[in-house]
Amino acid sequence: MGQDALWVPLGLACCLLLLLLGGSGGLGSRGTPPTPPTPQTRRPWEEERGPMTEVGPWGRVRYEAVKKHLGAVGALSKQYWQYVACKVWQEGCKEEEEEERESSHSPGWSLPLVGQDYLEILSAWYCSLGKCCETGDCRIVNNVTGLEADLNGQLHGQHLAKEIVIRAVRGFLRSQWPEKALVLSFHGWSGTGKNFVARLVASRLFQDGLKSDCVRLFISLFHFPHQKYVDSYKAQLRKQISETLQLCKQSLFIFDEAEKLHFGLLDAIKPFMARSDPGQVDYQRSIFLFLSNLGGNTINEVALDFWRAGRAREEISMELLEPRLKLELQEPEESGYARSHLLEENLVDFFVPFLPLEYHHVKLCARDAFLARRLPYTEAALDEVARMMVYVPKEEKLFSAQGCKSVSQRINYFLP
Repeated sequence: MGQDALWVPLGLACCLLLLLLGGSGGLGSRGTPPTPPTPQTRRPWEEERGPMTEVGPWGRVRYEAVKKHLGAVGALSKQYWQYVACKVWQEGCKEEEEEERESSHSPGWSLPLVGQDYLEILSAWYCSLGKCCETGDCRIVNNVTGLEADLNGQLHGQHLAKEIVIRAVRGFLRSQWPEKALVLSFHGWSGTGKNFVARLVASRLFQDGLKSDCVRLFISLFHFPHQKYVDSYKAQLRKQISETLQLCKQSLFIFDEAEKLHFGLLDAIKPFMARSDPGQVDYQRSIFLFLSNLGGNTINEVALDFWRAGRAREEISMELLEPRLKLELQEPEESGYARSHLLEENLVDFFVPFLPLEYHHVKLCARDAFLARRLPYTEAALDEVARMMVYVPKEEKLFSAQGCKSVSQRINYFLP
């Protein structure tokens, strides 16, 4: 909010203060003006002037009374203003404490109890305009409880992703002084929920979600399409991240199609994810999400092995999956992931696997799509949507090749 824009709420605050002064006894607490003289008490020279005149001794008395009131209002308003500044803006608190100590030893104005109550209301009102928040920045909401509820209700077939994301984000936000930025790397086939989870994280941690000033989304082939301009991209990327970090005390950076990023870009942003040395700019209050199809083959093989062995997919653990996942990530030489220093220097805090989706998961996605558009549905309709998808391997036809990616478009067939 600019300086000029502050005049409107400040003007309203001043008007409210003046009303408070009148309503809490502020104007009259220093003495009541003398009662106007009656015909019996009025002196001869006052009768000659007439009752409407303001000159003469009585006029002088009224002038002095008004002057006295104005001085009282000015003195009391100053204390009220200091009180507001201290309570709302956390400014001028030292001066207010000094004046309170002085007033306790000498006669003077003190804030009426009713006035203090109303100023607490004024403080709450000002904060409702968006200037005061528990996080210190109303753009940041950090609703981890809501994030957990969303993942439990809307993310299907991903028990590992739910557990890791919630545990990682909650632990990071609880730490007052994190050692480094939080770096999560999402892996799995297309349509398994990587982008969906990234959007949920943005919407639950920031007031405006992906549109927040504190969130930046980069899509590899869209933002960095030409390798010959990689040096220019590196400078632009570093600049945008630095500006966002300076603008926000907590930031979120999402890199979609991360496997297609040039390794030079990944190495260029490495300092923002590493541990900060003393005296350097603090990058620790930031979260980096890398979304990649890499590792999908390994993840699918493990899920298929469990199915063939008659074991539930919920039995798949990170202890079993993570070593094999890391091994695949380091294999493709053309991948920026393999050639960058992210893996070598252990800058990724958590690898988050997204398992392939089965038929009943696709049905749940179809149900969510109908509900999101407030459309009625039947079990037959959900089955028909799920049957439209292509399933692999050829023999088992177990996993949806597209996950849930095109489900929302397919329900258009059922519209009148």
